[in-house]
Amino acid sequence: MTINCNGNLIDLTTPRVMGILNITPDSFYDGGKFNNIDRALQHVEKMVGEGADFIDIGAYSSKPGAETISQNEELARIVPVINAVINRFPDILISVDTFRSEVAKACVDLGAVIINDISAGSLDENMMPTVADLRVPFIMMHMRGNPQTMQQMTRYDDIVMEMLFYFSQKVAVARSFGISDLIIDPGFGFAKTLEQNYEVLSKLKLFKTLELPLLVGLSRKSMVYKPINATAAQSLNGTTALHMDALRKGTRILRVHDVKEAVECIKLSKQITDGGMAHSSGL
Repeated sequence: MTINCNGNLIDLTTPRVMGILNITPDSFYDGGKFNNIDRALQHVEKMVGEGADFIDIGAYSSKPGAETISQNEELARIVPVINAVINRFPDILISVDTFRSEVAKACVDLGAVIINDISAGSLDENMMPTVADLRVPFIMMHMRGNPQTMQQMTRYDDIVMEMLFYFSQKVAVARSFGISDLIIDPGFGFAKTLEQNYEVLSKLKLFKTLELPLLVGLSRKSMVYKPINATAAQSLNGTTALHMDALRKGTRILRVHDVKEAVECIKLSKQITDGGMAHSSGL
């Protein structure tokens, strides 16, 4: 299982880590920490040093109820950072967290190689044709509504089956435009209650039926810290526990705030898998 990032074939047989760089003032965990270019570069250097395969840069906060910003404001935030990151780390693989096609195009023109859309094209009808023209991988997340309305849209008859139908439709549309490399993100925390998040996680193996790489983003989210009466800042251990579960169920990319711990989690998960294979072959 591979994706083509600007001519680089990235093998996802071994899971990969996508480090998060939020350049927003109001993201739920690290809002305001990295909306300065020097601090952003320091954080990217740290994540790359710890083993991040991709850096996902976002300038629009998508936490529940987040204040919307204009396209011009999003571009003003993200373009200087991408320029600076690519100048400092020319070989880096940058993913852009945006649902706007014009932002996607501007960032790919600068050197980004993946588009990560929380709406899977639902919030901008030009997104999928733009991604097809840009010939970059497209991460399609499950969400209803938008960040301002999604938490009022959590009623499902069968959440996992409805999500699988949603993705099958999105995949068909993406393929019709000629998008080759698709990645699925279940969208933990987006238009889902705490209980629904755990139902999706418990049935994560069912998403293998889509035969596409699975990305999971649950790092330090409320589904991690609420059950253990903690805060986002106190939820690294809980995040790691859920990452291991997600890896055991077929996740190919972990989108994380804490790269070092995610890399270690992947290494230990591989040890379990390799040990099980050796045992089953009588070694």
